[in-house]
Amino acid sequence: MAGATTMSLADAADFYEVNPATRESSWVKWTIVGVSLTFFAVFLLLPLLLVFTQAFAKGWETYIEALTNEEAWSAIKLTLLAAVIAVPLNLVFGVAAAWLIAKFEFPCKQFLITLIDLPFSVSPVIAGLIYVLMFGAQGWWGPWLSAHDIKIIFAVPGIVLATVFVTFPFVARELIPLMQAQGKEEEEAAIVLGASGWKTFFRVTLPNIKWGLIYGVVLCNARAMGEFGAVSVVSGHIRGVTNTMPLQVEILYNEYQFAAAFAVASLLAMLALVTLAIKSYVQWQASRQLAHDDGRPE
Repeated sequence: MAGATTMSLADAADFYEVNPATRESSWVKWTIVGVSLTFFAVFLLLPLLLVFTQAFAKGWETYIEALTNEEAWSAIKLTLLAAVIAVPLNLVFGVAAAWLIAKFEFPCKQFLITLIDLPFSVSPVIAGLIYVLMFGAQGWWGPWLSAHDIKIIFAVPGIVLATVFVTFPFVARELIPLMQAQGKEEEEAAIVLGASGWKTFFRVTLPNIKWGLIYGVVLCNARAMGEFGAVSVVSGHIRGVTNTMPLQVEILYNEYQFAAAFAVASLLAMLALVTLAIKSYVQWQASRQLAHDDGRPE
């Protein structure tokens, strides 16, 4: 009876291949492909091409001048500075939080996960206003900071704090499901064999999460360089001092300096394309490693 009712793998493959009820028609497939490509072209590719077209509309010399003047160069340096500080901080926090959540059981664990997701649900403008209420001249600690000549709002520290806030979920959120899926067996085996906690982390945990970690760092860096809302609130828009690249684009556009605005925007777009290339490479390497671990052809 079992032999009569059981379908072999080969029979199942043949059934799903020839049975029209189990596959979509060709016109459905090509319609979905056409809609996807049209959406990509209209809403992603076309605006990107327009940015570069407008950036070079007045020639190469105007483009270079827009990126090398004092205000633009200050905005570029400040954007990179905020990313260089925020990304390592979120790297340390993300790894620690993911390790804690994935490897240990403790009270309020779900509450910590909710806090990690908080920047995803809170508007960046609200985040900036929170820092103004805390560190502004009329804020909770404003008078004390002023008395000690410490400036956070309308200065670089405020921009860094706002950037850290809006970007800190990316590394943690990338690592938590990955570390939970891997389990604790390898770390426990290393501990049983006499490895210390740090040695276990660097020899066992870190190699297992390296591609997910790099992926989270890439996303974190991309958001840090492109952040506008929270940084706009805490920066004060002081030209040449607290303007990042997104803020510089807004100022130039509002002053009808379109070529300069699109020049700075094109630099941001190029950084985004580089980030996308790195992201694709990381995904490719991760898939290769997964295929190798599973013994499948790469």
